[in-house]
Amino acid sequence: MKNLMLAVALSVALIGCSSKEGPSTRSTPEAPAAADVGAGKVLAEQCKGCHGLDGRGAAPAIPDLAAQNERYLLASIAAYQEGKRTHAALRDMAEHLSAADIRNVVGYYASLPPLAAIAGQEVAIFRPYENGKALAAACTRCHGEDGNTTTPGIPSLAGQQLRYFVVAIQEYLNGVRRTDPMHSLLRPLSKLDAESLALYFASQTPAQRVAPSVGDPAAGEPLTAVCGGCHGPHGVSTDTATPNLAGQDAKYLVDAIKAYSRTRRHESMLIFVRDLAPGDIEDIAAFYAIQRSRAAESGQTFVQDLVAKCDRCHGANVDNAAMAVPKISGQDKDYLIMALRAYRDDRRASSMMHNMSLPYSDSIIESVSSIYAGQPAR
Repeated sequence: MKNLMLAVALSVALIGCSSKEGPSTRSTPEAPAAADVGAGKVLAEQCKGCHGLDGRGAAPAIPDLAAQNERYLLASIAAYQEGKRTHAALRDMAEHLSAADIRNVVGYYASLPPLAAIAGQEVAIFRPYENGKALAAACTRCHGEDGNTTTPGIPSLAGQQLRYFVVAIQEYLNGVRRTDPMHSLLRPLSKLDAESLALYFASQTPAQRVAPSVGDPAAGEPLTAVCGGCHGPHGVSTDTATPNLAGQDAKYLVDAIKAYSRTRRHESMLIFVRDLAPGDIEDIAAFYAIQRSRAAESGQTFVQDLVAKCDRCHGANVDNAAMAVPKISGQDKDYLIMALRAYRDDRRASSMMHNMSLPYSDSIIESVSSIYAGQPAR
């Protein structure tokens, strides 16, 4: 999640601010020719099983088409024809429609009024930071308030890198790491909960530590030269999958380093630590313990900032009729989630959207999708 998860206009959903998908690879005219809406309605009879004559998706994960950007719909059908989107039925249907048929059915759906929300089906907004904060209450007994532990041998969680945190949870649950009875609290966590918890702790500020009673920080500094290649200058990582060591509890660091030569499975770490003497390990831990760290994420505002970036192309105040960019306000949430995951995982062809979506965890995708799905359609 940096630069996340971190840095971007997460253009969601149907989304196509794009590149390989759409008119850039087909001879779509500058402006779509006028459609025969009446003829398009007749053709829409073939589509109503999924999209309805009113343009509403018949089931979760089926997109609403009513009032959708006409250019975008034309580009989407072209993408199915060319195999850049995968859906057997849609590709077969698109291949058997003439250019006039496509223009007419697209014109029909684009001409429909925006769909009103269905009473009693309001979209619950998922907020990963707040969800993580609530879950973190169960962790404070061992890991301290906001993840700053004061118990020797227990790791601080404040400011820890997000992807590393999620992987660590999985390793405890899978037995890759030595477990503690408290880790039974992790078992009920869903993937979204684990990512939410990680985002919350990643966003907390690590406390400054005093020098531990064991180990010499000055002697440890030159021993960390190799460590800095992965863990960053003074133990502050720039990789969301590599842990921060700065400000970490010294006893925990000693135990963790020793574990790599005994129980933890990490070939690169084993190569680095297997020849270290016990005194070297204590000195390295002492050095990292007193380094100043920082929060790895800004979870309190991350989603809001991300939505603001998405709004540059997909916002209610943007006139995107001249671009092949979809309207996503009021769109089906499950479809938004599915589409964005497909871009992220490179299962839907669009180099721009793939690059935009690549850093995002499922919890962020869920949150942004729920926000747009909860807005009035336009």
